[in-house]
Amino acid sequence: MKTQGTAGPKPAVLAGLFALGFIGLAVVTPMLALIVIAPAMPDLSADYLGFVWSITKFTVLQAGLSTLLSVLTAIPLARALARQASFPGRNIILRLLALPLALPALVVVLGIVEVWGRQGWVSTVLQGAGLSGPLNIYGLAGILIAHVFFNMALAARLLVAALEQIPPENWRLAAQLSFTSGHVFRHIEWPVIRSVLPGIASLVFMLCIASFAVVLVLGGGPGATTLEVAIYQSLRFDFDPPRAVLLAVLQLALCAGLFVLGGRMATDIAVLSGVGKQVRRPDQATSRRTDGLVIAAGLVFIALPMLAIVLSGITAPFGSIVSQSVFWRALVTSLVLALTAASLSLVMAWSLLAAQRTIMRRRRLSRAASAFVSSMQASGSLILVVPPIVIGAGWFVVLHRTGLATSAAPVIVAIVNALMALPFALRILSPAVVGQAQIHDRLCASLGLAGYQRWRLIDLPVLVRSLALAFALAAALSIGDLGAAALFGSADFITLPLLLLQKMGSYRSVEAAGIALLLAGFCLGLIWLAEQLKPGVQTS
Repeated sequence: MKTQGTAGPKPAVLAGLFALGFIGLAVVTPMLALIVIAPAMPDLSADYLGFVWSITKFTVLQAGLSTLLSVLTAIPLARALARQASFPGRNIILRLLALPLALPALVVVLGIVEVWGRQGWVSTVLQGAGLSGPLNIYGLAGILIAHVFFNMALAARLLVAALEQIPPENWRLAAQLSFTSGHVFRHIEWPVIRSVLPGIASLVFMLCIASFAVVLVLGGGPGATTLEVAIYQSLRFDFDPPRAVLLAVLQLALCAGLFVLGGRMATDIAVLSGVGKQVRRPDQATSRRTDGLVIAAGLVFIALPMLAIVLSGITAPFGSIVSQSVFWRALVTSLVLALTAASLSLVMAWSLLAAQRTIMRRRRLSRAASAFVSSMQASGSLILVVPPIVIGAGWFVVLHRTGLATSAAPVIVAIVNALMALPFALRILSPAVVGQAQIHDRLCASLGLAGYQRWRLIDLPVLVRSLALAFALAAALSIGDLGAAALFGSADFITLPLLLLQKMGSYRSVEAAGIALLLAGFCLGLIWLAEQLKPGVQTS
């Protein structure tokens, strides 16, 4: 893959090759280990096959229902937000819709239990009104509530961004034709929604298929167990590698099949940077009251668990929490893992994008170069095909056989968390890298700026905010992750999510609420600090 005028590949291309090889090694090695190290298949009796089928069926069922509910509730919320451009606090609401992505799943679960649990706010109100007994949050109902909380917000944001790409000419024509709200939806909005809906639905479905912490806490027993939770139980409680292998292969096959199917159905989804554009619509005034109710309902559903986290957390005995040595060990471990994973994720993302940018400058691409670019683009979505719990399971089997499961745990967890954050880092950095390349490539070529000098003088000032946001989101995802850490957790290796899970399991809910508030504060604080940075001035 030689570049014109040089004796070999440029450093950026070499860095991209190294990043691609590292990703492949980190993912393929545990997959091979699951097949080679644990070749003995379990006894495939009728009862065992029935058990595996029930877990697989529930995995698909909960993901399908979660996707359906998330999309059906997101469509009216997105329409209302897109239509009411002058709605009071609209920008704040749009920012609030982005918060669930940054919140640790375990923290959200605790907030949902506070709101919807047997002794939660909703149960108290319903019992006080004599309408119902205590609600049972554990099982399918709780899983659906948690998944809708996370994914309705994501789907609504993506749909708002898509609706705001509708040309102004369409609205002027609709006004001239006196379109009602129904006409607007049928002739203008629905074609746009229909074009992006398969991609959004497939993304939500994949996220629900790979949900671990939500199902682990709210599953409520064998009848509400997914493949990922069953893999975790097979290794941590039963240490049954053959069963874990079978379940991991099923999870891998399911995710790969869904990813291919989703890729065929999906079209490009509008980026979130367009959210906030205001246009005049003919149905804005007539739908104001209905839209206000829809927005209020969506806001209440999303804000209540967050409010419950805050109200429960501020009354926690922080003096008792911080006096425990295990808290400080968990905090230091989580911070080190988060910073390491975020740095590794950022380095991989930048290496892939820089290599892709370097190769795409050539007028004609060889087959090898085209294949390399395609591989880089696919690597960002690899974690959707091979979920973190499956990667962690493979490494757990390898390291347990070699006796290194405890000593190597921090390294493996950091790598898995970095891979988990890579798609988000690429999604944040890619538009910024492409945009500044279009502006500055010719200028840098004429000035002879390349390599480190270009990075220091041109790229870094322009991309500093995008880099910081990608780093902060990767760190937030890592510090709140439970999946890989739960496999390798021990008395010597504990993170804040693991400590929170232990407190919840031992019914020390007051201390759990305090740790949850601190964990949420760390994650949201990272995102807030990154957003305060201002990008450098771009020159054309």
